[in-house]
Amino acid sequence: MTRVLVINSGSSSLKMQIVDTAGDTIASSLSERIGDSGSVVHVQAGDDGERRERQVDLANHGEALEVVLELVAELGVHPKDVGVAIVGHRVVHGGSKFTQPTLVDSAVESEIERLAELAPLHNPANLRGIRVAREMFPDLPHVAVFDTGFFSTLPASAYTYAVPKEWGIRRYGFHGTSHAYVSEQAAGVLGREYADVNQIVLHLGNGASASAVRGGVAVETSMGLTPLEGLVMGTRPGDVDPGALIHLMDERGVSPKELSEGLNRASGLKGLAGVSDFREVLERADAGDADAQLAYDVTVHRLRKYVGAYWAVLGRVDAITFTAGIGENAPRLRADVLAGFESWGVAVDAAANESGKGARVISGEGSAVSALVVPTNEELAIARFADEVAGEG
Repeated sequence: MTRVLVINSGSSSLKMQIVDTAGDTIASSLSERIGDSGSVVHVQAGDDGERRERQVDLANHGEALEVVLELVAELGVHPKDVGVAIVGHRVVHGGSKFTQPTLVDSAVESEIERLAELAPLHNPANLRGIRVAREMFPDLPHVAVFDTGFFSTLPASAYTYAVPKEWGIRRYGFHGTSHAYVSEQAAGVLGREYADVNQIVLHLGNGASASAVRGGVAVETSMGLTPLEGLVMGTRPGDVDPGALIHLMDERGVSPKELSEGLNRASGLKGLAGVSDFREVLERADAGDADAQLAYDVTVHRLRKYVGAYWAVLGRVDAITFTAGIGENAPRLRADVLAGFESWGVAVDAAANESGKGARVISGEGSAVSALVVPTNEELAIARFADEVAGEG
């Protein structure tokens, strides 16, 4: 068992957990609104332990981590006091170079910075967290775990775009750490060997992605060169005709910068319903808001289309697995996505779908294909990957 400090640094947020590789959480924190007035830092010891909260203006991620460490020290769970041996970092884009978790040095930092052109909203923030943590914990090994890594196994037929070869672009996929963890856990829920299970995993949060996993190996995924492609998300559109974007630039005068801002921050649920929070979309739809209802319907339609497509890719499907904030907490969405697949062997147990916690089966006993809910735990997955790499080093 190894204790690992896991850092997930966002553009204006910093998530931190101290976890051990056996699966226990020693401490967790969330710093929000970094760089704005009214920043808030939340810290908790363990899963259900004492909490601390502080409202303070945080200019940068370094100040955020300093406040977090002060608060966890008050709770008696400072990394140096609880035997943290490794620092693991989430990095969104690893490109073609980083297909495995990697020990961080200056050269790795430089490459992560270069790859920011492919993930401009994510890699710069991830890198800030790495640099701050390396300054604060210079004697510990730091390991970068890449969202794209799990999808390095995609066959060329899946990752290749039908565009001029000299453009040098391809599909990478994202949320790979979650898809890897959840797909393996799902096999355990079914009591089967990971290598024997074919499954479709739906990671549904503010960012959303689907994967087809054949015997523990990813063979298809919905996100592409960047995290914009695929499913409908909170503020990202998923699939869009490239010709529509050319039209906007040529005929409407939309600049590349405006296009990037609109696609990354003003599309998806927000573009359709005016709000990006899925819970609020449901509330508005239930109150008769036509825009919110359309946003929900488009989301369900896109999910069903991907499930059907990935079923064709896999040939045989043993499980359809829902995870992440929406996937784990929206039974109506799960039921609507799976409705109509009865003739394909999926029979949802309505009572099981509406209730329960943790990893569980929500299909009935007679269902030929299992439907599951499996909570994701990217921090634990990062900790375990980091432990493997640091041990080898």
